Amino acid sequence: MKNYTIYIITFLLLTAFQTKAEKPTIVATASMFSDMAKNIAGDKMNIELIVPVGGDPHLYKPTPKDAKMVVNADLILQNGLTFEGWLGELIEHSGTKAATVLVTEGINPIKSLTYDSPDPHAWMDARNGLKYIENIKNGIVALDPANKDFYEKNYSAYRIEIEELDEYIQKEIAKIPAAQRILITSHDAFQYYGRRYGIQLESVLGVSTDADVQTQDLLHLIEVIKKSKVPAIFTETTINPKQMEQIAKDNGVVVGGSLYADSIGKPGTDGDSYIDMLKANTDKIVAGLTRKASEQIAPTASGGFSWATILIGLLLVGAMAFMFSKMNR
Repeated sequence: MKNYTIYIITFLLLTAFQTKAEKPTIVATASMFSDMAKNIAGDKMNIELIVPVGGDPHLYKPTPKDAKMVVNADLILQNGLTFEGWLGELIEHSGTKAATVLVTEGINPIKSLTYDSPDPHAWMDARNGLKYIENIKNGIVALDPANKDFYEKNYSAYRIEIEELDEYIQKEIAKIPAAQRILITSHDAFQYYGRRYGIQLESVLGVSTDADVQTQDLLHLIEVIKKSKVPAIFTETTINPKQMEQIAKDNGVVVGGSLYADSIGKPGTDGDSYIDMLKANTDKIVAGLTRKASEQIAPTASGGFSWATILIGLLLVGAMAFMFSKMNR
């Protein structure tokens, strides 16, 4: 009995020690923020992610596993600006006691061109990325002040990398002829990028992918392509590319590549970190928008809305058939 009591006490002491030694846990809503946190926290914290890499945060539906993740979190990183409309309910239902850091704190948001709401994609401007990492660093230091020097050192080194990225993007975009600095994408995720680096933005969808495509938006996009003679349009990694591929085919332009917007790339891809996603996007945009006219492809015979042309033709044939049947009675 005496030995059994000793074993129990030893077990409880070991369990208490392990609990105390366990690393704090940071939960990020999207992969850009988890990558930023890893660069600052290093190996001193566990970094977990709600929306998987390659997932669409606009359309995401939380799972019971996410609730468990949130309830065990010590710190939650949230973009805000309507990006994670599902997060408030997830936090409330989980009952978590975790602190929440609004990573866009101090950023001047762009108002959506389509809706009466802010554009959430502030990370697309590398200068805003500096504000993101500052907010994340402050949250981490507040959680673990004993290792403040470690986090400050990582933050300073990471800050230099993002400042260099900002300079790189400016230098590369300058290579695109001014008349061709028009970026056409699947959804309106690049307004911050365009404002910072001097590019006009056009898209099929608004700032959220949770919307229906409007015919007038498609018509406007085709008009922009024809008037500007833009050499390439772009798909996005988290959105089905079929619509943009059809628009490119119908209008004799190429798809210049798939851009990272709401998620970094999967491990091993050219955009598998926050810095690499913006660099990869820039390289694809520059390559696509500096294409020569001789490299273009011929548009389909319809020259634009092929499905619309077919529909109109069918209606005309039907009308003529109806008229002939009335005349022959």
